[in-house]
Amino acid sequence: MKLPLICCAPLALLTAILCPLLANAAGLLTPANSGSGALEIKAHEVDVVIEDGYAITTVDQVFANPHDHALEAIYSFPIPEKAAVGEFTYWIDGQPVSGEVLEREQARDLYEQEKAQGRETALTEQNDHYSFQSSVYPVKANDEVRVRMVYLQPVHTDLGIGRYVYPLEEGGTDEGKLAFWNFEDEVRESFSFKLSMRSSYPVEDFRLPQHPQAQILRHDSQQWQVALGDLASESQRDPETGATSRGNVRLDKDIVVYWRHEQGLPGAIDMVSYREPGSPAGTFMMTLTPGDDLSPLSGGRDWIFVLDYSGSMSGKYATLIEGMRKGLAKLDPSDRFRIILFNNSSRELTRGFVPADRNTVERYMRELESTQPTGGTNLYGGLQQGLADLDSDRPSAVILVTDGVANVGVTEKKGFMRLLEQRDVRLFTYVMGNSANRPLLEGMAQLSHGFSVNVSNSDDVVGLLAQTADKLNHQAYRDLDIDFDGVKVTDITPANPGTLYRGQQLTLLGRYWGAGDAEVSVSGMIAGEERRYAANVVFPEDSVLNPELERLWAFASIEAVQNRIDFLGEDADSRQSIVDMALAYGLVTNYTSLVVVRDSVFEQLGISRDNAKRIERERVAREERAGGPVQSHRQDTSAPAFQGTRAYPSKGGGSMGSLSVVLLLPLLWILGVRSRPGSAGKRAARTIKQA
Repeated sequence: MKLPLICCAPLALLTAILCPLLANAAGLLTPANSGSGALEIKAHEVDVVIEDGYAITTVDQVFANPHDHALEAIYSFPIPEKAAVGEFTYWIDGQPVSGEVLEREQARDLYEQEKAQGRETALTEQNDHYSFQSSVYPVKANDEVRVRMVYLQPVHTDLGIGRYVYPLEEGGTDEGKLAFWNFEDEVRESFSFKLSMRSSYPVEDFRLPQHPQAQILRHDSQQWQVALGDLASESQRDPETGATSRGNVRLDKDIVVYWRHEQGLPGAIDMVSYREPGSPAGTFMMTLTPGDDLSPLSGGRDWIFVLDYSGSMSGKYATLIEGMRKGLAKLDPSDRFRIILFNNSSRELTRGFVPADRNTVERYMRELESTQPTGGTNLYGGLQQGLADLDSDRPSAVILVTDGVANVGVTEKKGFMRLLEQRDVRLFTYVMGNSANRPLLEGMAQLSHGFSVNVSNSDDVVGLLAQTADKLNHQAYRDLDIDFDGVKVTDITPANPGTLYRGQQLTLLGRYWGAGDAEVSVSGMIAGEERRYAANVVFPEDSVLNPELERLWAFASIEAVQNRIDFLGEDADSRQSIVDMALAYGLVTNYTSLVVVRDSVFEQLGISRDNAKRIERERVAREERAGGPVQSHRQDTSAPAFQGTRAYPSKGGGSMGSLSVVLLLPLLWILGVRSRPGSAGKRAARTIKQA
């Protein structure tokens, strides 16, 4: 009997805030009541390199089969935020063989064909918005297999604070999966996590809020290293057996790493590029970090809290209530609020706006306490009721808190987007749990010119939400318009930057033709007045140290097309554009998969080893970068685009403070700070002009 196996490893966990999540950890899965026994995780080793505005995460795992018959392994992990998976490698006869990207059906057929012949093969597919799945055959009797996954993702700073998450917890909202699988989440022999940082700007501190045992090494202000597990446990290793005294490691806690840049850094425009010699076009990533010229705001406003109390919230609801109590207590007397609850249906507790006075708050807290989570998730119904009866004379903000996937009523993204198009309101979404429909929740926030916040159990939540308070308590850049002159720039993503809040960075990915000097100008509205910033930048003829930029750009472009499909529906041209780009740049999507077979089979079938060549090119470039000094990518040194220093947390500390697990959910506390991100007047986002 073949035993399916799922190992939920690198994933973007966005979980319940400050309360233990009642969900499964990463690990191997065995079908419930199968009687076949579980496979073992023998090793789980993670290597992360962060430099030049993006992170490269490499995960090596070894699965062991203690049984006397061959098994098929199925390795599944939720999708990390903005992550592009371009490499899956399977060791065959002791040698690594990397996969090639084919159309999904073709890749699946090839995998099944090789499996039927009893030959080594592996397949990595994407399952909707929430997970990747890799199948490996065979795991031989009393033997082991080794696999490697590599993914790329942009890394930003927010108010001078950077954050990287290596998630190891599942969201726990997929009831069918929870009912079918048993989990094995222990690493039997070797676990390690290493993160290396090479920063263009000086870093003054590193912190892992939930992993105080981590070793943090500062080489200098621009180069840091973090180690966990075996890499940090050599002093505990038995010299005879090689084992450590820590025992088995459980994959049940996210690893969240924060770093804080030095105070007083200037606002800046940075750019990294990649262009092979002789190529007609290059790829670039430009990061805009404005100076701190957004003023604080004042005045009362209306708050609409749309809260999920479906069954998956059972382990979090008590904490949510206490957070509401603290949050509502912080509202200004001039503020008003409404509370809408939703599960299978929606209902309004407050029956209209009510004043934020002490007696009113206590009354509705008692009603919240008497409510028990149950049922499904009618997200549309809750949001629709929350958007009803807004007062056009007062600035309003809708706070949506959910950990699940819309599964009752309207569930398609286009329905939600059309609902928001009809309203003048900023939507701020708080994404709790890896199973949440992140593309939907983030897309809604972007359309309304709000923003979304993703939170892990291992976060410094107080500091993370304090960053949110700074944004809501200041003006914002509206209707951003980016213009290039002097060099032809095309295919930029995001095409419509929309709104930028205090401390946020704007990262643009695009293609350029020709080379040389160009001017980039940034314009936007602040409190009804136009501001313009400009700088000279240089697009190089040759630039070979960052080949990963091609995948990052291609993946961001694919996401933009996928968002249009989600909103407008699939058509042949949109589907084909995703397929063509994924095949060209070696990416797993809803329509393409990575398949591994023996090199002789690739050759026999005439499958070009383009992805293997790209992987090698990226590996060589990483080694070359690592052997050289940290590079500065600032473009506006001689004539700064922005005046003054960049924004930092208003009260200091930010996300570097310690996290106390006894604190109650401060999610709504942070939103209770008197904040007014400007009137909710609707403006059409300008399209980036391309020379």
